[in-house]
Amino acid sequence: MPAAPAASLMARRFRGYLPVAIDVETGGFFCATDALLEIAAVLIDMDADGTLHRGATHTFHVKPFEGGRLDPVALAVTGIDPHHPLRPALPERDALQRVFREVRHAVRAYSCRRAILVGHNAAFDLGFINAAVTRAEVKRNPFHPFSCFDTATLAGAALGQTVLAKAVRVAGLEWDSGSAHSARYDAERSADIFCMVCNRLRDSHALADERARSFGWVSDGTGEPEELPAGPPPAG
Repeated sequence: MPAAPAASLMARRFRGYLPVAIDVETGGFFCATDALLEIAAVLIDMDADGTLHRGATHTFHVKPFEGGRLDPVALAVTGIDPHHPLRPALPERDALQRVFREVRHAVRAYSCRRAILVGHNAAFDLGFINAAVTRAEVKRNPFHPFSCFDTATLAGAALGQTVLAKAVRVAGLEWDSGSAHSARYDAERSADIFCMVCNRLRDSHALADERARSFGWVSDGTGEPEELPAGPPPAG
């Protein structure tokens, strides 16, 4: 459980949304037709001083849904054998419910309203999550249905690199090519990049938060900001 000051800071930092890094490995590029094969969720924690760091990882192998497409090219990249007899895979519904349970616990612990997906080329991961949720009729999805934080964009702006492996390396972090293209490894590296970029922007956020307070906007993460007051914003 985070300390009370950290919970309050987290709720303010992202307007009541808790960032959670997600990576999926799949049987292809098309979320409506291609199988979900792995899912990993990496929680983002915050210290009492507002520093973000990678938290617990929850990862599961997933059984291809009935009729799900398995592109041999995609399987060659990931190295996944969906039908291996020793592969400990769960049905989509079970895997999603287990991930969502951990995410909901974290959302409550940080006094947030909802989770928001962090991912490298995040629209891809969010598309597969949403398609699987619909297909498996999973209730209580904790993630925002369309908003996300894309670490490819963040890394491109902060580091000049949009490929995850290159971004990790220029950030001064280690990259293991042999572990890449597993949901767990890619989600953890995406979480590391997200935390690093956000931590470097703490001064920028502090200034913006101060200005938001001067506007009278709600800043504790429990509600939407109020409308801007009449007249120009404060100087400084």
